[in-house]
Amino acid sequence: MIVYEATKQLFVEDVVQDRIEENIDRYFYEKMGYHTSQSERKAWNNSMQYMMKVLIDNNIPGNVGIAIEFKIPNTSKRVDFIITGKDGQLKNTAIIVELKQWEKADEVEGKDGVVQAYTGHALREVPHPSYQAWSYATTIEDYNETVQDRQIDLHPCAYLHNYLAVTPPTLLSDNYKYYLEKAPAFIKGDVEKLRDFINKYIQYGDDKETLYMIENGKIRPSKSLQDALASMLKGNDEFVMIDDQKLVYETALDMARKSYKDGNKRVLVVKGGPGTGKSVLAINLLVRLTNENMVCSYVTKNAAPRNVYATKLSGDFRKTRINNLFKGSGSFVESAENEFDVLIVDEAHRLNAKSGMFQNLGENQIKEIIKASKFSIFFIDESQRVTLKDIGSIHEVQKYIKLANAESELMELESQFRCNGSDGYIAWLDDVLEIRRTANDDGFDLDYDIRICDTPNEVRDLIFEKNQINNKARLLAGYCWDWIADGKNKSDVYDITIPDYNFAMSWNLGNSQTWAIDPNSVNEIGCIHTAQGLEFDYVGVIIGDDLRYENGRIVTDVKERAKTDQSIKGINKLSRENPEKANKIADEIIKNTYRTLMTRGQKGCYIYCTDRKLAEYLKRRLGQKGEIRYLVHDENNMSDMMIAEDNWQKGGWLMKEYEVEIEEVMQRRVKINAENEEEAIKLIKEKYNKEEIVLDYNDFKDVSFNNV
Repeated sequence: MIVYEATKQLFVEDVVQDRIEENIDRYFYEKMGYHTSQSERKAWNNSMQYMMKVLIDNNIPGNVGIAIEFKIPNTSKRVDFIITGKDGQLKNTAIIVELKQWEKADEVEGKDGVVQAYTGHALREVPHPSYQAWSYATTIEDYNETVQDRQIDLHPCAYLHNYLAVTPPTLLSDNYKYYLEKAPAFIKGDVEKLRDFINKYIQYGDDKETLYMIENGKIRPSKSLQDALASMLKGNDEFVMIDDQKLVYETALDMARKSYKDGNKRVLVVKGGPGTGKSVLAINLLVRLTNENMVCSYVTKNAAPRNVYATKLSGDFRKTRINNLFKGSGSFVESAENEFDVLIVDEAHRLNAKSGMFQNLGENQIKEIIKASKFSIFFIDESQRVTLKDIGSIHEVQKYIKLANAESELMELESQFRCNGSDGYIAWLDDVLEIRRTANDDGFDLDYDIRICDTPNEVRDLIFEKNQINNKARLLAGYCWDWIADGKNKSDVYDITIPDYNFAMSWNLGNSQTWAIDPNSVNEIGCIHTAQGLEFDYVGVIIGDDLRYENGRIVTDVKERAKTDQSIKGINKLSRENPEKANKIADEIIKNTYRTLMTRGQKGCYIYCTDRKLAEYLKRRLGQKGEIRYLVHDENNMSDMMIAEDNWQKGGWLMKEYEVEIEEVMQRRVKINAENEEEAIKLIKEKYNKEEIVLDYNDFKDVSFNNV
């Protein structure tokens, strides 16, 4: 969609007559449905004066096409300025110009194509202008069928009309050489150079013909993109599917093809716990459906899995080309109905209601994703909701499926590929953390290396040792330590300190988007936001003071979370309004966080607890086999609370073995619509037997201890 279009002659007249700002804003409102900000209007007015100076050149024909604010289909990105015409061989050509008001910019080390500049009333890290212009051009090339078939040449560049070169160079440094070669940057005083760039590629006007072709081009992935994706996935064992993954895969393909053909909206919801292969499925579907000419995107709220999988799929293909397939969950606020053929939502439990940096955009991400796509698939694990804003649940998705009048299916992934393929470990962990009662209260049988370590140094050393094998071991921690702002890019600034053991390490650095696979990131500790959605061979987990063991129960303490933890933002306000609800939500977030961290390892998990009683409890649960037995010291009538194997002696006193039966009572009141009391009980029994109703620790009523 183009907001403003004209020939060069009409554009110059609009600028000279001081009506360019007003015209752009009017067209913007007509096409977008709202007025843009005053600051953006001023930016238009300023930049258009400079572009007019560039275009007032007799060598640039008066009937070249001019477009301002071209929204790239299937993205929220807008190209600032496009000039179209024909080259010496009468081939359709477009010059893409990224405009900036910046007066200065600084390099950012460790981040590809990123600079630091004052924009949006603050100093921010943002994409390099040449990177932006080049990425816009490649996106159009990769998804506009007319550009591909008619072989329209696209030539990107950047124009920073207020920026003066500095020594040593920052914006123009060799660190950005790749992008500067792809899209040269012109600065203050470079009017003649920019004119030469335009004249090099455009000799004849086209009366906006090229603009029309780009604007009305069919949106389809290019053959080069399809071939690159297929070759990267082929032979990669990491993305091989087995068992029930294949069933979900074929169902998803069938539903996507039907929606692509008949245009009817369909939604597939896939429930699956940690390690059931949700992400592997998502990536396979992304590649396959893209190769079937569907406009398809992989969507997550959390940036970490997007960046890691994009890097793994890139191969020799420039990562930016692959990045266009990966989108944040807030990217669809302005999307049109059925703009995408397929949206694949991984980690759907992390979806939010509102979007944007300030959570002030859109209505509901689930609703917007379903609206924006003919076929959408949501991969959900409700036990991995780890922030106050997470709304992703099967019930919530089904609500918006109904509102959209979409066909839908619900499937479940059950086969476990992580934690050495054991559902037993996951069930044991749920029982231990008192998330839900399971049959695995007495442990699990599998070859899985889990250890409760006495010091954090022991955990660190084990992970360092395992990481030497293949760079697939990482340290993780609960968010109980503040992220020190001044050291966010320095691994020698220690955020996480445990003085009793002379232990000090840094959180994962802010200047990397691929911490999970970076070669040196084993020297940093990852958090829930950098680990969720990813997996390793081994993980070391440091459990902070927000999870403790007191009076025979697991307790959570949200006050022990770091002040910099955004996942619980708003909990204090909620606590004042509804303390019971706030405590329940905080309890769920903390337990889900550690459950998620402790299920990232395929082969092993090493744990250190800052709370000594919690460590002892976990050790006890790991060593527990069969029924619980307690030893009672006969002479002093004192409970030693130890597991007995046989009659034994300690300190010369004869110990006797007793069996003590522990009986817990759980109780919950459930409301249900029925014709009479008998039917109500019957319906509840059916739900209970189908495990649609499962009592957990929140329903604890009483406990009794009896000699057997």
